Amino acid sequence: MAPTIGFFTRVLDDASAAERYRIALEQIEHAERLGYASAWVAQHHLDGAEGGLPSPFVLLAAAAARTERIRLGTAILTLAHEHPARAAEDAAVLDTLAGGRAELGLGTGGSPRTLSAFGEDPQHRRAIYDAKLVRLRGLLDGTGDEALYPERTGLADRIWQATFSAEGARAIGAQGDGLMLSRVQPPPAGAEAAPPRVWEVQRQLVDAYLEALPAGVPPRILASRSVVVVDAVERGAVRAHAEAGITRQLAQLHGITPGSLSLDELLVRSETHLGTPAEVADSLAADSVAAGATEVSIQVHSVDPHHTITHRSLELFAREVAPALGWRIAASTQEARHAA
Repeated sequence: MAPTIGFFTRVLDDASAAERYRIALEQIEHAERLGYASAWVAQHHLDGAEGGLPSPFVLLAAAAARTERIRLGTAILTLAHEHPARAAEDAAVLDTLAGGRAELGLGTGGSPRTLSAFGEDPQHRRAIYDAKLVRLRGLLDGTGDEALYPERTGLADRIWQATFSAEGARAIGAQGDGLMLSRVQPPPAGAEAAPPRVWEVQRQLVDAYLEALPAGVPPRILASRSVVVVDAVERGAVRAHAEAGITRQLAQLHGITPGSLSLDELLVRSETHLGTPAEVADSLAADSVAAGATEVSIQVHSVDPHHTITHRSLELFAREVAPALGWRIAASTQEARHAA
């Protein structure tokens, strides 16, 4: 079955915190009107340049009050930083306010600095995460020692986990959770100079996940992809803007010298699909993992254009790119009301 489409934001607009949150809420409302199935927000602590949202449940609760249909998820909640009982309660309240629309995406996330700031030992990040996940799951599914209020046992079936490894994907599948795949993927050892495309590496993760999934449990695979769709008249300006952000990202992550790659090479290395609707559809058509996912969530990082470009990109993707790829679009809010 073709994937549905979702929208993801790191809340990184070049603006004040208040303006960032206003823009994010507007984008979620806009995505619902266009027929997106879900909206996802990232959590980052103590670093507004890396991500603008330390408290995702608060923002998503505000989004729940403004929307009716779109699912609202964390991608990810950095669980190693959180108290599992507090996270379970916050997720349960959000799900109650949203009428069962909450999705709980989890990951280890964060940096040694932020983990230390939250009183956790960065050297034991994985063990901390695993222990907190057991506690969180027990609270959500009712198998733990404590009773959760408000009770939301269905939320346990909407847990997702993020990973970069086949081993991690296998463990996620064995637990029956959804698999979250990043827009980028660390290259295999020895392939740093000429890394394979993201879907070539992630194919192994998907296979491991599906092999481990218990019988009768439907797969849930969310592939995040960097996508900026523009009108032809805006193409040149947005490409020029993108070059600075992508160059900075690749220099930080991979030590690539600024100016050593052309813009087209930068787009490939950063796994960014940028262009007109026809160009983006053609670029994404090669991505077999996205095509086989249950959902594809698009984001504008690390291009991070002006929010008016993001709004227009959401429109062009829903109206032109997704139909060209055969991907599924939920009924827009207006269409749903008309049908009712």
